[in-house]
Amino acid sequence: QVQLVESGGGLVQPGGSLRLSCEASGSIFLIVSRGWYRQAPGKERELVAFISNGGYPNYADSVKGRFTISRDNAKNTVYLQMNSLKPEDTAVYYCNAVTRSNAYWGQGTQVTVSS
Repeated sequence: QVQLVESGGGLVQPGGSLRLSCEASGSIFLIVSRGWYRQAPGKERELVAFISNGGYPNYADSVKGRFTISRDNAKNTVYLQMNSLKPEDTAVYYCNAVTRSNAYWGQGTQVTVSS
């Protein structure tokens, strides 16, 4: 089992920045990749970014050049730095961890981009 706890969401003006954090606990040694998804009202959950063990980060086209995913293995934490935020980035953001047999999700954190 893997537990994920997110933090860092909030309200920000267009053009602003936020950093999301996701700390993992439990059977961390089973995790093969970590990522972030988001779900806007009335829309399906979509991949934002992910990074696999020893791999390069991957991003959705809509966030390339604005968002950066990174990890601190010593803290079992993955971050999502979001810059140049747009109103269309408004969504609930979910942390994700994948093992060879399961996918785990955080509780979600709201990000609202509005003036």
